[in-house]
Formats: sequence, C-alpha cells, structure tokens
Amino acid sequence: SVCPGDTSVLAGLYGPAEAKISKELPDRAALEVLLRPKVGLPGVLERSREQLLRQTCEAVLLGVLHPRTAISLVLQVLSDAGSLLSCCLNAACMALLDAGLPLAALFCGVTCALQPDGTILLDPTARQEQEARAILTFAIASGDRKVLMATTKGSCSVEEMQQCLAAAQRAASTIFQFYRDSVRRRYSKS
Repeated sequence: SVCPGDTSVLAGLYGPAEAKISKELPDRAALEVLLRPKVGLPGVLERSREQLLRQTCEAVLLGVLHPRTAISLVLQVLSDAGSLLSCCLNAACMALLDAGLPLAALFCGVTCALQPDGTILLDPTARQEQEARAILTFAIASGDRKVLMATTKGSCSVEEMQQCLAAAQRAASTIFQFYRDSVRRRYSKS
C-alpha cells in the first residue's frame, strides 16, 4: 500500500502462474494490470491507465525468465486526493519488488502540475490539478533516470515540459530512497 499525501492505492501481485492457452506467450510472461476504482466499475480512464501501467511494468520486468506464464497486478484505489497515476506506478513497482520478480531496474511515478503562472508543483492535490494549466506524469527508471513513460493533460511548451521532467528526475531520488528504506525495514524484521 502506497500513500503519497491522501492518495492511497493497494497493490496485489499474483504469479508467475500457469497461463491460459489463449493468453500464453511462448517467449515471455504475460502481464495483466487491473486498476479498480474506489467505487463502481472501471471505465475508459481506468483502462487507459491500465495500459500505461502495463507498458511501464513490461519495460523493466524480465519476463523472458518466466516464459508461458501469467502475472496479474491488481491495483485497488482506496482514496484519490490527486496524483493518482504516479501513486499507482509507485505501488506497482513496490508490488513487483516485494514479489521478488526479476527487474532490469526499479521505476517510480512523479506527477507535476504546471500552474497558470508557470510554477511547478510536485505531487499536486486534486484541487491543485483542477487549477493547473497542465498535469504531467512521468515514470522514471532508477539507474540512469531514463523516462519510461510520460503522459500530459493540458498544454505546455517544450521548455516547460523539460523543466517538469528535470524536477521529476530530481524528486525520483527521494522516492527511490523511500523504496530502499521500506525494503530494509521489511526484511530486517525477520
């Protein structure tokens, strides 16, 4: 469970397990990502986010080590007070890490809100997202801070996007330190 601010997502990972014949991939594991909203059924927005999450996870997951298997990642939104996609990305990475699946790198999600006056807010609340001129969410890899995924809502210039990316890459260091501290706490208890 990952909770930046008041946004909270619970992640469950199942697999690698035997895949159904129709979903089986001969050369790698088939990854399925399901995003469940707090209430109601998943809609178009959830399906779009599932695809972004799946593509990001597939970019780092070494699925070739588990051919002909299925991995299911289920993300349940417990509360959404803004920056939901980056919270989902962080929960997905922690679930992959906790399950012990082989990864080429860790990744994290960072959301930036570009305010009308040009200032950049990291991890914006839902209200700050509504007032923002643009919302940018990045998935950043741990090794070289490479961008694995980027999505925008609203309009911004190329320079503003580069400024948001630089801020997100700086913020990623804090998130990766949180991952290290969480794993250290979890496994030092045994």
